[in-house]
Amino acid sequence: MIALKTEAELGVVAENAQVLARILGEVAARVRPGVTTAELDRLAEARIRAAGAEPAFKGYRGFPAALCASVNEEIVHGIPSERRLKEGDIVSLDLGLKRGGYYADAAVTVGVGRIAPEAERLLSVAWGALQAAIRAAKLGSHVSDLSHAIGRYVGQHGFFVVREFVGHGIGRELHEDPQIPNFGDPGQGVVLREGMVLCPEPMVKGDDLPVLLREDGWTAVTASGAWAAHYEEMVAVTAAGPWVLTGGIGEVVCRRKT
Repeated sequence: MIALKTEAELGVVAENAQVLARILGEVAARVRPGVTTAELDRLAEARIRAAGAEPAFKGYRGFPAALCASVNEEIVHGIPSERRLKEGDIVSLDLGLKRGGYYADAAVTVGVGRIAPEAERLLSVAWGALQAAIRAAKLGSHVSDLSHAIGRYVGQHGFFVVREFVGHGIGRELHEDPQIPNFGDPGQGVVLREGMVLCPEPMVKGDDLPVLLREDGWTAVTASGAWAAHYEEMVAVTAAGPWVLTGGIGEVVCRRKT
């Protein structure tokens, strides 16, 4: 069942999204050579709690941290550790919070210092795919129009989408209907209506092999060791067009790091 948000509910969700975007931006700005992903996790949790919110991921189905930090060939759900980031790495930061009974969720991928041109291109394509999905999030579109926009954009640029994980709706639950795959034919599935809040999240990689799961039961990695990037924004479907509730945090981070 898809929960349509009232105007009042959308106000709360939008406020939470802006709080999350600010915190995620602060965590992304702390990324540099020598920093550990555990340090980033501690910063994220401290800022979330200082904002009067709870970390959405910590304890969710047993996940042990507030932040998902996925480095290089890690796609999503990387568990923060004492691993130190190195010059040239990329790290995907996925963060969520709960405040006032509603969730917020967003993700960005950040280069550590100077990164290789191919890594820059990977990040650019993943971010561009997210923009394609956002443009499709309008009244009367189908959910699969977002999926098709992501898959088409990524394929046109020579990369591959992750098929095993999906974007989602969000509100009183962290993961609500509808699911938003990163591939598919247009014109299929649920028709978008005013009051929907969606989290499209392209996960883009350099190989077309099935995703593997590490022994920790969480960290998803590419089968070949190819690097991966992940972006996610919260988007409300409105009569005026797509409203990016998280304020384009991916673009803010991209601009800051260039």
